[in-house]
Amino acid sequence: MKKMSTMNWIVAMLLIVGGVNWGLVGLLRLNVVYALFGTSVVARVVYVLIGAAAVYQLFSLFVGGEEKKA
Repeated sequence: MKKMSTMNWIVAMLLIVGGVNWGLVGLLRLNVVYALFGTSVVARVVYVLIGAAAVYQLFSLFVGGEEKKA
């Protein structure tokens, strides 16, 4: 498995949580974040973190530096 920085690992986990949540919303109409946190501030923070992770990943993909070739 490829070694990831802590930041990239956190971003990956947030994107996985967000993707699985949206998949469950689409398939089963089950929103896990809503089920766990309701309409609380915590749920909004979770959504903001997932959105920020997506923006970070987009930035990394399109603006990030080239990988160094050995």
